[in-house]
Amino acid sequence: MGSHSIHLLIFMTNQLKAYSLHNYKTIPQISKLSDEMLEAIEVVGRVLPFKTNNYVVNELINWDNIESDPMFTLTFPRREMLEKRHYNAVKKLIDENAEKAVLDKKIHEIRMELNPNPAGQEHNVPEMNDIKLRGVQHKYTETVLFFPSQGQTCHAYCSFCFRWPQFSGMSGFKFAMKEADLLRKYLLRNKKATDLLFTGGDPMTMSAKLLANYIEPLLEPEFDHIRSIRIGTKSLSYWPYRFLTDSDSSEIIQLFEKVILAGKNLAIQAHFNHPVELETDAVKNAISRIRATGAQIRTQSPLLKNINDKPDLWADMWRKQVDLGCIPYYMFVARDTGSKRYFEVPLDKCWEIFRKAYRQVSGLCRTVRGPSMSCDPGKVQVLGVQEINNEKIFILRFLQGRKAEWVGRPFFAKYNPKATWIDDLEPAFGEEKFFFENGFKLKGNTKELRFE
Repeated sequence: MGSHSIHLLIFMTNQLKAYSLHNYKTIPQISKLSDEMLEAIEVVGRVLPFKTNNYVVNELINWDNIESDPMFTLTFPRREMLEKRHYNAVKKLIDENAEKAVLDKKIHEIRMELNPNPAGQEHNVPEMNDIKLRGVQHKYTETVLFFPSQGQTCHAYCSFCFRWPQFSGMSGFKFAMKEADLLRKYLLRNKKATDLLFTGGDPMTMSAKLLANYIEPLLEPEFDHIRSIRIGTKSLSYWPYRFLTDSDSSEIIQLFEKVILAGKNLAIQAHFNHPVELETDAVKNAISRIRATGAQIRTQSPLLKNINDKPDLWADMWRKQVDLGCIPYYMFVARDTGSKRYFEVPLDKCWEIFRKAYRQVSGLCRTVRGPSMSCDPGKVQVLGVQEINNEKIFILRFLQGRKAEWVGRPFFAKYNPKATWIDDLEPAFGEEKFFFENGFKLKGNTKELRFE
């Protein structure tokens, strides 16, 4: 039997099995965890969403190095992901067998302290005919984000996820819509939009039929202004069998081919956080199968302490991606929400890691941009740290902006070695405010910049 046949046989035996709080103890390797680690899963998993699966457990996690394994940290709760006071409050109620309503109330209070609406996402939701399109975000003229309601889950949940409220029952912070007709009407009214990004959750958790119901009508001539369809997904990392052996994998591939044949660009926005996610036969075969349709695969990840905060690791990851025919796209700064304190890296260190990784790789890897903050005014890149007129400063620029004229414009902030987000920065050279704050005002204490 040839190696391809062996691999195919192995793939065919794989069926997705999800693990969460109610059944994670059935994972055979869980016996390797200490009592303290099991306690952390029970406590932190009540506040932040927790789900992993058999592929992650069996193919990606090194169970012999669990204390520091990045893939375990990426999908399993750890004690340090909550502040001590929050952790202790939840643990105390669990130990006391508190009533569900009491525990739920405390958990909700804690979640509300974790900035569940980072970067003012709520204010990116447009209206049409006095209807708020809850499943659409339209922050930048060219790009419309669509959150199909059937795709508001993932094959596994990332412990750093900035959209964690969508998986935590916080309905007021959930962006989802299943009305494909409303989406099409909105796109027809916004002819300057050229890109539609399907996001979530993970759209690739939807069936091929449901995904086709959204995408195929956009291939008609009336939507010629939509030149690119993007799909944001972690499925290549967490469940590559989605493109190989799931019951409708072939239909997914046929849909991708149909998009290409219609003359549109199809870009899979793949989330890879660590090189180990690129090393299995399954992911390599899935990438090959997607690329054979003519679709591009662009890769992105936040820079995360305890996961990937080493330049050699990023250089290795970009090289592996290019070797597989993918395009390195973004290094992001971890958003100011959820378990950010556990994962955050100071901006000056983010820049140093990016620069040291960037200089190790060839020009084919240098399509990547970063480190970039997806904050309320736009995507802000940290270009570097310099000293000008005896003042140490950050040099930054907009890669995207709420106003198109901001794009590409550099600006300067006082150097702050502790800064981990744009809210921690102040203008340099004696300026009272950044240029983009003119015509804006701070709304309450939510750190949201809004037009006046």
